[in-house]
Parts: sequence; C-alpha cells; structure tokens
Amino acid sequence: MSAPRWSAQFRVTLDDPEAAERLLAVLGPEASRDVPKASVGLARPSPNTVAIDVRTSEVGALRAAANTYLGWVDLAVGAASVARRAGERPPVPKPLSP
Repeated sequence: MSAPRWSAQFRVTLDDPEAAERLLAVLGPEASRDVPKASVGLARPSPNTVAIDVRTSEVGALRAAANTYLGWVDLAVGAASVARRAGERPPVPKPLSP
C-alpha cells in the first residue's frame, strides 16, 4: 500500500467493559488481515470503548474498509443483543407426547 492519504477513526462505546472486550476479540482477527488497499488498527482507549483506525491511499478503499468494519460492529452488537434477550426468555414448553 502506498502512503496513506485518507483516514477515519471510529469509537464504539458499549454498555460495559465485557462487551467492549468481546467486540475487540471479534474484530481482532479481521484487523490482523489486510483489507485491500487499507490498514486498520484497533485500540481500547477506555474500558467501554473500542477504537477503529482506518488508513488508506484511496478514498474508495476508505469507504469500503469503513463499511466492512462498521458492518462487523453492527453484526457483533446485534448478535450479542439477541443472545442476551434469548437468555432472558422463559424456556419454551415442549409439546406433550400422545
């Protein structure tokens, strides 16, 4: 990748430190891979916050990388929400056998 000319920083603040740790764990393997024409860094500036730093040499690559990472954030946060709600519901009764 040529010298970065474009960059974007995103901060995702979650309800608790454990949620931030899970998000960082989910994004970590992806950040270690190269996104085409972009480099991505992750940090934890505070216990409840995950920082995503995207640097690229092309504006189109910045858009693509930002969309990719923000999509993964949305997916991870949504999956955690569904799992949390599922844990709060009473068990579904099994049908009676004849």
